[in-house]
Amino acid sequence: MADTAERQQLALDSVHTGLLDCVQVNLAVLADHHYGPGTHLRLGAALHFRSWEGANGLPTVDPPLAEHLDAAPRLLGLRVATRERLPRAAMATALAERGGTHYAVADSFHLPWLPYHGQAHMEHSFLIAAGDGGWHITDAYRSETQWGPAEPGHWLLSAKDLAGIESADVLTLERTGEPLPAAPPVLSVDEAAVQEYLDAYDACPDRPRAVERLTVETWLLARARKLHAKYRARCAGRSEETDAERAHLHAWDKVVEQTYLAHRRVARGRAEPPGLVDRLREALAADRTIFRAGPAVSPAPDDDALRDRVAAVAGAVLGVPAGDLLTGAPLDSFASFSSFRLIEIIERLESELDREFDADLLIPENLRRVDDLCRLAR
Repeated sequence: MADTAERQQLALDSVHTGLLDCVQVNLAVLADHHYGPGTHLRLGAALHFRSWEGANGLPTVDPPLAEHLDAAPRLLGLRVATRERLPRAAMATALAERGGTHYAVADSFHLPWLPYHGQAHMEHSFLIAAGDGGWHITDAYRSETQWGPAEPGHWLLSAKDLAGIESADVLTLERTGEPLPAAPPVLSVDEAAVQEYLDAYDACPDRPRAVERLTVETWLLARARKLHAKYRARCAGRSEETDAERAHLHAWDKVVEQTYLAHRRVARGRAEPPGLVDRLREALAADRTIFRAGPAVSPAPDDDALRDRVAAVAGAVLGVPAGDLLTGAPLDSFASFSSFRLIEIIERLESELDREFDADLLIPENLRRVDDLCRLAR
């Protein structure tokens, strides 16, 4: 069983709880517990735009649990050892027998420590362990809701307190035991995917349903951008976002606020304010300006050899001195550069360094200079 010392070690202070959704946040607690404060910020390394079909027929940027778990080994050093969908009675028996702390996902409607309890249905994660006196719950989620705030904390609950849970996904998560691979900040946006997503909300004839869903979507999008900005700052050795990033995140806050106000008006039978989707479109377009350039990262002393090797390969392909590339000159500033030469550089580096680069990171924004290539190779 999980003893008191172990439960106390699941500290919440290091986690930026306000930047994470209700599935990410307790993975973040485990990541910082195993690998140290700040590890969880790696969840913001990549700012992609992807959507999935939502339960209400509209697209959503809220990833299914499987997506989070697939990325957890690479980003957080956590892998799934066991995963079961258990009814409440079986869950209690299984956890008592296995001991330890488990990651669980259940319907928020039945979780008594949340403001959603008895109010709203959504999948919500928490950490649970059987112990003296009842069930020890840890949940780092933070959010303002119409029923009051959700705040991080620890709770000791009885079986009766959890009697409403019909079933839950119960997972044992283990550390991979390997050094976490480099995760350079990356922006990858498929403009066609963005347009298709926005068109679905613009064209939805059920405006109350569309606007209500957009309140959740804009909140998720804004949180993801704040997390990405925080990670970029960390990679650049800064304590805070840049002025441009801060202004951009404030603009996202306004989109969230305006969407919620529009929802309240439409819910009361009033007219939908014009331009709601257009404001979201503008914020998404601004992402490509604000987050396109990679943060300036000072090379570690032991990176000098890597930079030399990368510059030598790129210089040989482009037919230019390696020293010219080590100054930070963009690859496309040389007349010999082309998309074919870039592919050749990537393939030769993978062979030279005996590693395969992450395909998701092979986008033009990440391939402009020698230091960009070094971040991929680390």
